Amino acid sequence: MQIANNTVVTIDYTLTDSSGEVLDSSEGSPGFAYLHGANNIIPGLENALSGHKAGDMLNVSVEPENAYGQRDEDKVIDVPRDRFENADSIEVGMHFHTQSEHGEVQVVRVVAVSDEAITIDGNHPLAGATLTFDVSVKAVREATPEELDHGHVHGPEGHHHD
Repeated sequence: MQIANNTVVTIDYTLTDSSGEVLDSSEGSPGFAYLHGANNIIPGLENALSGHKAGDMLNVSVEPENAYGQRDEDKVIDVPRDRFENADSIEVGMHFHTQSEHGEVQVVRVVAVSDEAITIDGNHPLAGATLTFDVSVKAVREATPEELDHGHVHGPEGHHHD
């Protein structure tokens, strides 16, 4: 079966940046499964996998526009310390969920802490990066009606929402 919309795809992958540094890998796991066509993975990788089948291996380079976008320096802002509860315990590298002015939940990362402000970055950590995926397609199957309805893959034991 070929990878197409509404199929569940299981892959093994290694993700590297432009310098060859390994950023992520499915090594040691049963593989990564996703619902093709449901925006569960970055567009550049999903598009490259279309039409492939179990057993195929490919190397995919994905430009920022088809991954996590270009960095946007307007998403790096200084927030007065008094806007944070427990500001004294905030450290560089921490992540917070916040709500944008449009009501969307977003994750921000603390990139600097000073006496006056805490600098947060709303860019995805891989924004602006060209990513390379070494991928092996392990399995392709039709999605179940429940998976299609929910927009994501359910495990072998089924998936239960709270």
